[in-house]
Amino acid sequence: MKIAVEGCMHGDLDNVYKTIADLQREENTKIDLLICCGDFQAVRNKKDLESLNVKPKYRQMNTFWKYYSGEEVAPVPTIFIGGNHEASNYLWELYYGGWAAPNIFFLGFAGVIKFGNIRIGGLSGIYNFRHYKLGHFERPPYNESDIRSIYHVREYDVHKLMQVQEPIDIFLSHDWPVGITDCGNWRELVRKKPFFEKEIQERTLGSKPAAKLLEKLKPSYWFSAHLHCKFSALVQHGEGGSMTKFLALDKCLPNRKFLQIIEIESDPGPLEICYDEEWLAITRTFNEAFPITARPADFQSVQVDTEGSRQWVRSKLNSNTRGVKPFEFTRTAPCHDPSQSVFNGSSAEHYRNPQTEALLKLLELPYLLDNSIASREMSSYSPSISKGAYSIDDEDIPIDDVDELEELAGAADEE
Repeated sequence: MKIAVEGCMHGDLDNVYKTIADLQREENTKIDLLICCGDFQAVRNKKDLESLNVKPKYRQMNTFWKYYSGEEVAPVPTIFIGGNHEASNYLWELYYGGWAAPNIFFLGFAGVIKFGNIRIGGLSGIYNFRHYKLGHFERPPYNESDIRSIYHVREYDVHKLMQVQEPIDIFLSHDWPVGITDCGNWRELVRKKPFFEKEIQERTLGSKPAAKLLEKLKPSYWFSAHLHCKFSALVQHGEGGSMTKFLALDKCLPNRKFLQIIEIESDPGPLEICYDEEWLAITRTFNEAFPITARPADFQSVQVDTEGSRQWVRSKLNSNTRGVKPFEFTRTAPCHDPSQSVFNGSSAEHYRNPQTEALLKLLELPYLLDNSIASREMSSYSPSISKGAYSIDDEDIPIDDVDELEELAGAADEE
């Protein structure tokens, strides 16, 4: 199986798919799957831009809307995770994962799926210690603080991933596991990106939860993006243990290293995206602890019956008419109309995505994503997350927006 791995997409689907088509033609080969490591920017219309945490000058429709509307269809099955520049209102609809457009699958805030017999897991967002222990309290429309915290990784999602026991072939995270630079040529990295050196020395470059997952899951491959550069590393898990091949890639721009083709041994097929039985069992088990307010998840209350949960899920999938195939893509928001300068669609704060509703119904779970308790409780729980309680530029991880750092570096070079 040949897989194309993309760094930060930034909504530029047309150019990425064109690059893949050119590679297939030049090398007389076929790419079976495209994986994107975040900042995908699944913007359906101009209203979605309000949930995209980027400077106004970067707020552009780009090309995802074509694939959402059906004007274009992804020529290669595509799987992506979220980063820190996303239409977060749309990804929240698909919190558990689902089709963002035909042939384009979002892995969810955390998730595991299968493509053929290849098992792919992922964690969306980036790490920030201020919000890590909190629940998913944000609800659209997002205020100035929420638009930044919505994409911060939560302990609840990491805890679920830590329950995975079966081998993972590929794992995706937007930011890098902290300490990964120890396993590669960090000096060469610093020559290219000198503003990384201080964080490498202080061991703050990257995500602590991602490092924890890397140690636990030990996937064959780990792909990341976020820092807009190519970096490879080889991680050995204990003396004589298994190895993880790590690769981070750049964003889609001319003359940048944003795409890599890898080849993985796999069964002949069929090569299609399917639900993962173990992950569905984990999702069902821990959904009772889903933190819908700022309060941390209460894992102590969860009764874990691993084998019983697996058997229950297996029975449901066997009786499901679709089997292990995800539910069909459904448009929920109006499509962008380039002939209109003003958005004329609905301004609904939250759409209930039929895919999410169908999955929850299959698993016999309640729908919690638009629960109004969150907005009532969040301000009374912790003053540190109240609106205006911290500056929007006050991040735990200094390297949060690489675009801004690169702009500052460029400005300094010109002076």
